[in-house]
Amino acid sequence: MVLVLTGAQVEELLDLDELIDALAAAMADLSAGRASAPDRIAAVVPERDGILATMPGYVPSAGALTAKLVTLYPRNAGTDLPTHQAVILACDPDTGRPAALLDGTVITAARTGAASALSARLLARPGAEVLAILGTGVQARSHARAMCRVRPIREIRVAGREPARSAALAAELAEELAVPAVGAASYAEALDGADIACATTHPAQPAEPVVRWEWLTPGVHVTSVGFGGREVDDETVAGALVCVESRRAALAPYPSEAADLHEPIRAGLITADHLHAELGELVAGTRPGRTADDQVTLYKSVGVAVQDAAATALVLRAARARGIGTDVPL
Repeated sequence: MVLVLTGAQVEELLDLDELIDALAAAMADLSAGRASAPDRIAAVVPERDGILATMPGYVPSAGALTAKLVTLYPRNAGTDLPTHQAVILACDPDTGRPAALLDGTVITAARTGAASALSARLLARPGAEVLAILGTGVQARSHARAMCRVRPIREIRVAGREPARSAALAAELAEELAVPAVGAASYAEALDGADIACATTHPAQPAEPVVRWEWLTPGVHVTSVGFGGREVDDETVAGALVCVESRRAALAPYPSEAADLHEPIRAGLITADHLHAELGELVAGTRPGRTADDQVTLYKSVGVAVQDAAATALVLRAARARGIGTDVPL
């Protein structure tokens, strides 16, 4: 029997605070070599600018062995379909038996924002209050929710390519999170004085970075999760203390490639040694984090399978405890 869970059920079962803590353990496992997360591979659908990627992962601290199939279709932006759609297969790590099949779209959104929040817990100044959200999509919402769990956010600014959408999302977040939120007229305006800045722009966009060094306030913590384009300019990458999930994943070729890091490395502006730490090293204390209040810190994410595995383990534990889901024979 395989337990099947819908997206709505996954959303109901996944606790964000528990997820941030679970990701800390998973990232520590990965950096210590205890977890397994092979390089992402993908089949390319060039006529649609799409890919189908596979992401298997094993996290011993979570007792999780999973494989995610995720599609990335940038042309879905602005339609009823998300740009990222996924399913996750969970197997029993003791026997390899398929145990559950669940929606992975909700997990992908939640764990990405939660990992950025973990980076803020580790790198942002403790009193960080002003949050800039760059982008107006699924990840913009995920990041706003997660950041409010780890820092005392008192103001949210939202900036996107369409001012009307920025204002609408700001109103939505203000109501949901009970935090004053406004739509900013530009990325520069949103970043001015921000303590935390989350770049969550369209996967194949923008053509120009939305985070620029001259727009940043000293001491800001920047997170970037956009894929397929530049979100952060060279000056910010070179001037910041850079943290990643995994050096191997961040430096791997497409479809794992982090263009924000690869391009300045290829241009000779930085070397691979500029990647200061992995999240798991910060969690374990084997690498130092922020060393000064005015230091700019940057977390560049490409997404790693251990995050999906840790999130899936939480969902399945809650589903079994609450009797949610449908058992289906294979």
